Amino acid sequence: MNLTIEVNNNTIEAKQGETILDVLNRHGMSVPTLCHMKGLFPTGSCRMCVVEVEGRRNLVTACSEPVMPGMKIKTHSSRVIESRKTIVELLLSNHPDDCLYCERNGNCELQKLSEDLNVRERRISGTKNNYKLDVSSASIVRDPAKCILCGRCVRVCDEIEGVSAIEFVGRGSKTFIDTSFNHGLNLSTCINCGQCIMVCPTGALKEKPHISEIKNNLSDPSKTVVIQYAPSISVSLAEEFGFQPGHNIIGLMNAALRRIGFDFVFDTSFSADLTIMEEASELVHRITNQGVLPMITSCCPGWVKYAEEFSHDMLPHLSSCKSPQQMMGAIIKSYFAETEGLAPENIYSVSVMPCTAKKFEQQREEMTQNGISDVDAVLTTRELARLIRMHGIDINKLEPELADSPLGTRSSAGKLFGSSGGVMEAAIRTAHYFVTGKEMVKFQVKGVRGLEGRKEAFVQMGDLRVGVAVVSGLKNAADIIEEVRNGRSDIHFIEVMACPGGCINGGGQPIGADEDAIRARMRTLYDIDEKDAIKVSHKNPYIVELYDKFLGKPLGHKSHHLLHTHYQKRDIF
Repeated sequence: MNLTIEVNNNTIEAKQGETILDVLNRHGMSVPTLCHMKGLFPTGSCRMCVVEVEGRRNLVTACSEPVMPGMKIKTHSSRVIESRKTIVELLLSNHPDDCLYCERNGNCELQKLSEDLNVRERRISGTKNNYKLDVSSASIVRDPAKCILCGRCVRVCDEIEGVSAIEFVGRGSKTFIDTSFNHGLNLSTCINCGQCIMVCPTGALKEKPHISEIKNNLSDPSKTVVIQYAPSISVSLAEEFGFQPGHNIIGLMNAALRRIGFDFVFDTSFSADLTIMEEASELVHRITNQGVLPMITSCCPGWVKYAEEFSHDMLPHLSSCKSPQQMMGAIIKSYFAETEGLAPENIYSVSVMPCTAKKFEQQREEMTQNGISDVDAVLTTRELARLIRMHGIDINKLEPELADSPLGTRSSAGKLFGSSGGVMEAAIRTAHYFVTGKEMVKFQVKGVRGLEGRKEAFVQMGDLRVGVAVVSGLKNAADIIEEVRNGRSDIHFIEVMACPGGCINGGGQPIGADEDAIRARMRTLYDIDEKDAIKVSHKNPYIVELYDKFLGKPLGHKSHHLLHTHYQKRDIF
């Protein structure tokens, strides 16, 4: 049912049940928010979105107030602006004054609100917050002194991921956000996904930095420094340099990485193809030999840690395959080292990932060979942008370059890993070939595409009818896991990604991207797949060569030793 309301003396249409904020956003009218999260129940706690409604004594929160017929609203009256300004001044009164050193300088919502509301003097003085940094996590740094208690990190951790690693502690003016028993993130249920960083409006949360360590190794003449980058990086890094969302700058990125000083530049989409060879073989083996089903992907380290903590009974269902990051790392320090005549201990292996959980995965004990880590350091997309700027590189003036061979050639199936459903689609293409000996008539599996948090499809592979499911956001994973526990048996393969939408929306991606930008990144990955000639992992000539010359066969002795691992229950407080 439609109704009309008046906003700033203009009559506009609204729908029954909408909030004032919904209507304003739909009509291109902006009011600031701090606590609001699209798709989640409004709390109205920050009071930044207050508006003036005729006939109401107090200002009302636009995010939680439903529209009524004939409502007359002022979004930027003097009273409203003064109220918002006072809220910002109160937040600043005990906020650290270290903006020049802050991770979020220039990309801070509190800083922007201060500018927009013309806060140019300190009218309110308060005692500065004096909390200790929490640097215990391998992936995430918490700075509680910069927290403004908007609650967005708590909500995404609880309502999207179902982890509840952090929560409000204390009451009134003594309230702060902390882990259970104040033990630090490393001892909490945190899965390192970094979605808390993505929603934090200030610098209270950031990734654990690896730039200094990488710079030191780039300067060490005894080290051969190699770098790999995940499939989604080339379509998200562009936004950090002013390109339109989804613009693919893979050639420019290769050139920039070489100018920084990396000796070899590899595309992790190659090892995504390698992952598919192993994972599709494992799936077919389980289906045809009455193995543990459904098989669940293990590419996402956030999901793997969640399973280790909350779903121990599901660990036998996880694929034993390492993630593409770790497979590439293992191949670099074995096959590549052998072909180039390099000692593995003298190779310093860096990866660029859309994900903060990859920093945790990189240092796992299981991801080592003879005491040597598969991967030595991990950069997020944001850190890579910082590193490029630090070296004074104007990415717009570079000539595109190719990644290094033999580990730089990929199929478009490997590139699909960046999007939720991409791992599943790539695996279906190769599993179909392994079962039938024939390629699929149509490679596109549209049932697993899109940003929906849960997708299901059934695929015919010869006489086999294989049920597949794709979930992103671990609350959705918990739901389908419960169905499996309760006896659901028509699903054989499940892809799980911790971050909603998959790696294109990972915790290490550019901050501030909206849903349109995420969709643009996804569209570009599918456009690449549409245009590329090699659309299946098993037809990648360098993958075929790698098995012929080095690995032998999928699930063979050498590939199992280098490319597979195991997971175990983790005790949590």
